[in-house]
Amino acid sequence: MAIDDRQLSKTIAHALRHAPHLYELELDEQGWTDTDTLLAALTQHRRAWGALTQQDIRRVVETSSKRRFALSEGGEQIRALYGHSLPQRLAKLSATPPALLYHGTSPAIAALVLEDGLRKMNRQYVHLSADVETAMEVGRRKDSEPVLLKVLARRAHEQGVAFYEGNELVWLADYVAPEHIET
Repeated sequence: MAIDDRQLSKTIAHALRHAPHLYELELDEQGWTDTDTLLAALTQHRRAWGALTQQDIRRVVETSSKRRFALSEGGEQIRALYGHSLPQRLAKLSATPPALLYHGTSPAIAALVLEDGLRKMNRQYVHLSADVETAMEVGRRKDSEPVLLKVLARRAHEQGVAFYEGNELVWLADYVAPEHIET
């Protein structure tokens, strides 16, 4: 039976971002776990995946348009790059963001954000997009007519806001105050 890459990606995301305990995985302080352990957990979790291989996991990591995961240099370890809702906070290194980042959301939430700022809600970090297209795609998950918010990221960073690179399309922050956000 062929492996559905979309379903495999979603399951890996669930295991690494939200519920490693359900898969009996242990993540280190940066979110890494052994790919062999993940492979064993996935084949236990879904019996139809008995033929799942390291190559299947590598293919999903390398071909995913969302770039949610990273493999270590030799491929022995894997981690999710962003989107965690785990109780323990994963360590991230602060980085200098581009001048502008974007956040797509519904009109109702945009009004709240312009008053209160961007908060992480049930995630470990606020998620920001490096480009307009990605932000609007995210925003369409919340509303068919999303609002695009511009985050003056470089200015915020210069004023002490920590930003972390998730991948080339996703940036993370702890909180972005309203004075650093425009419509």
